[in-house]
Amino acid sequence: MLKGSYVALVTPFKNNEIDYSSLEKLIDFQIENKTDGILFCGTTGESPTLAGDEKERLIRFGIKKIDKRIPVMMGTGTNNLHHTISATIKAQEWGMDHALIITPYYNKPTQMGLYKYYKAIAQNTTIPIVIYNVPGRTGVNIQAETTIKLANEFINIVGIKEASGDLDQLSRIVKNTDKDFSVMSGEDALNLPIMACGADGVISVTANILPHKVHDLVALCSNQNYADALKIHQELIEINEALFIETNPIPVKESLYMMKLIERELRLPLCFMEQDNLRMLKNTLKKYKLV
Repeated sequence: MLKGSYVALVTPFKNNEIDYSSLEKLIDFQIENKTDGILFCGTTGESPTLAGDEKERLIRFGIKKIDKRIPVMMGTGTNNLHHTISATIKAQEWGMDHALIITPYYNKPTQMGLYKYYKAIAQNTTIPIVIYNVPGRTGVNIQAETTIKLANEFINIVGIKEASGDLDQLSRIVKNTDKDFSVMSGEDALNLPIMACGADGVISVTANILPHKVHDLVALCSNQNYADALKIHQELIEINEALFIETNPIPVKESLYMMKLIERELRLPLCFMEQDNLRMLKNTLKKYKLV
């Protein structure tokens, strides 16, 4: 079952190529700090800027490096059904444990369109599928009723990454799906309340720089120790806010650069932070003794 603290890992670059030396350091850093699973090629991994052959090399490298020590997930969703099915089949062939499939962006489908889209993917693949709902990025929200219908009808749709910020919607999904259907937080600022509503874990941006803290928060919530989890939640408020002061993953990559874990490189259309925001981020990292 999908659960625990997953990191939505950045993709490090150097001279416009994937920096495998830095990627190895990032993977080691995550495993050493108790991360329960790694997501490659998500939004935080700048997946729209990665070519198909780059994704394959990245995944094969990650699989070999991790060597089954923790589960691995790959973002395979696009707004093109054929491309998504093809990428999802490849993810399984490469050894991924789960495929994360974002709701189709720009198309703005109806709820029936979303249902039929995921139905087609489920019927043409066998890898466990995790729906990714992030309406702030895609322009469309997959409603609780649609998610519940998909979860209850297709055995290989096994979870959802919920980043809508709607706790009522998330709560209805938890209530009306089987206990084996995983609900994962996709909103770091709401990890504690989402876990308190019955979620099974998180897929986190903040875990890129504070994996141990995010892991501990999730573990405490899973054991219903909300008093100690609240202390970590409150401790992370400022850094969670700072990491989203500009478009993700710009701030988190700037942070990892200042932590000397990656080179300072993004792919357009993403670019370096404005100087005022960068100073604020650096001051925040100093408070957390990360730089």
